[in-house]
Amino acid sequence: MRDAFAVLLDQKTPFGRLALTQVVLTAGDALLTVSLAGSLFFQVSAHEARGKVILFLLLTVAPFAVVAPLLGPIIDRSRGARRATVVASSALRAVVCVVLAGDLHSPLLFPLAFIMLVLSKVYLVTKGSLVPMIVAPSERPRGDELATANARLGLLSSLTSLVASIPAVGVLELLGGAWVVRLDMVVFIVGTVVGLRLPASRSTPAWGDRPHGAPQQAGGPGPDGWDEETPMGALGPRANTHPEVILALSAMSILRGLVGFLTFLLAFALKGNGKTAGWYGFMLASSVVGALVGVVIVPRVRKVLTEPSMLAVSLWSVALVAAVVAYVGGIVIQSLLAFLVGAASAASKPAFDALVQRYVPTAAQGRAFARFETRLQLVWVIGALVPTVVHLPLPGGDVVICAVAAVTGLSYLTSRRALRHRWVAP
Repeated sequence: MRDAFAVLLDQKTPFGRLALTQVVLTAGDALLTVSLAGSLFFQVSAHEARGKVILFLLLTVAPFAVVAPLLGPIIDRSRGARRATVVASSALRAVVCVVLAGDLHSPLLFPLAFIMLVLSKVYLVTKGSLVPMIVAPSERPRGDELATANARLGLLSSLTSLVASIPAVGVLELLGGAWVVRLDMVVFIVGTVVGLRLPASRSTPAWGDRPHGAPQQAGGPGPDGWDEETPMGALGPRANTHPEVILALSAMSILRGLVGFLTFLLAFALKGNGKTAGWYGFMLASSVVGALVGVVIVPRVRKVLTEPSMLAVSLWSVALVAAVVAYVGGIVIQSLLAFLVGAASAASKPAFDALVQRYVPTAAQGRAFARFETRLQLVWVIGALVPTVVHLPLPGGDVVICAVAAVTGLSYLTSRRALRHRWVAP
């Protein structure tokens, strides 16, 4: 944690500037969430809850339909476009906040909220492709460097969301949602300024970006026997994605889906049992604390485990704890599962990002992150829809989590073993 803050305070380095941009824009997203929740979701009656939740889930995944096909090629076409995209997304959000603050109950609320979500995802995708460019501007970054860098950004994001939500709720209660949006406008203006300080491009070609016509270096295949320099071609990254990334994406997708599943399983189970909102707040707090612990331990865990091993351990840990919670039963112990699922997902995401940043050539990372983030969000929504549409008691939901995590963990291990056997086979 101290290392993350040290990086943030060191504004002489490119990564420190990226960390500051991450903090500011995450704070802006947190303020928007509070303003919309205060205006819409806290006022939803129990009778309307399921229908409103379904609409909300569809709204969260829809922006990726815009981001994935349009943004990725733009980011990949020009290195300088990455900084410009960050700056533009923040500036446009500040402009939308001006309009949104005028009337939070106008018919334009949902279209404007959709635009804000699209612009937020634009930054999310761009940030993923910026990290390797900043961490190692002229050479191939090591796996531990990428995982540590992603974890530090994740930790700063989690802490920022938590801290920014406190004054946002205060402003919401005292002055109303419109003033939260106005405060958000100021935050995004600051984000535009700090985004301008990001590096525009690499000074030299980086790994995965061999100039056209240049000979491949000796020993073309990477350390896993896969040719990491294979050109992406006109079809983009889909056809030639490294198998390690494909398997990791499947594992990460399940972990993300389990987060959505557990979040809404708890919400509707607690509502059905007549529990107050305080209980749900307690469960969410357990998940947030778990996420913070997850990103904090990544640098230490990465010293003893590879990124694939981190994903496997996360899946098996969730399966084990879900089995224990299902057997013991009761509402209080559900907080343990919420903590562990939050920690496992948060610790796995930097590992997955590091695999993408290592194995996908930099020239195609914009498209890759756009496509991968789309899938992760879609799986989260699918996971959340299951307990929203189908009534599940808590023990039954715990069994589902245990079974899904265990099967995925077994499949991930056996698939990777098969790949290693293929790589070393004569």
